[in-house]
Amino acid sequence: MRARDLFGEGTPFAGLAESHLEVLARAAREVSFAEGQRLFEEGAPAVGCWVVRRGCVAVDTVLPGQAPGVVQTLGPGQVVGWSWLVPPYRWHFGAVAVTPTLAVELDTEQLRAWAEHDPSFGYPVAMTLLATLLERLQATRARLLDLYGRPHER
Repeated sequence: MRARDLFGEGTPFAGLAESHLEVLARAAREVSFAEGQRLFEEGAPAVGCWVVRRGCVAVDTVLPGQAPGVVQTLGPGQVVGWSWLVPPYRWHFGAVAVTPTLAVELDTEQLRAWAEHDPSFGYPVAMTLLATLLERLQATRARLLDLYGRPHER
């Protein structure tokens, strides 16, 4: 499969140069997850990053004495997993497939090594993932405002 087919329109990586997409494609493989299958657990070593092609993944967090609470639900074109990029390389959340899910998995140990060796590759990839993280923070903020309201409006 061509790099642009894996990481093109509809994914956060769409704006990267073709040469960077080719590098990403060398570290990619298609994987599938059954409904209810965990991609990773909060606190575990962070290895892997996935671009959802089909299906739905819930990002969740541990709630003491309760089932994990869903923080966000991600679908086609969205990236799951960015903790592999930042030391100490541990998952800050968990993730579980809500529906049968097809994704492109990235070998993040390989990507990190390439990024450290070639900053002209690493910087755009890191900035792409940083933009994704910022988008997630804004979505979480909006959700919290919906959930708890705006204090100045009470």
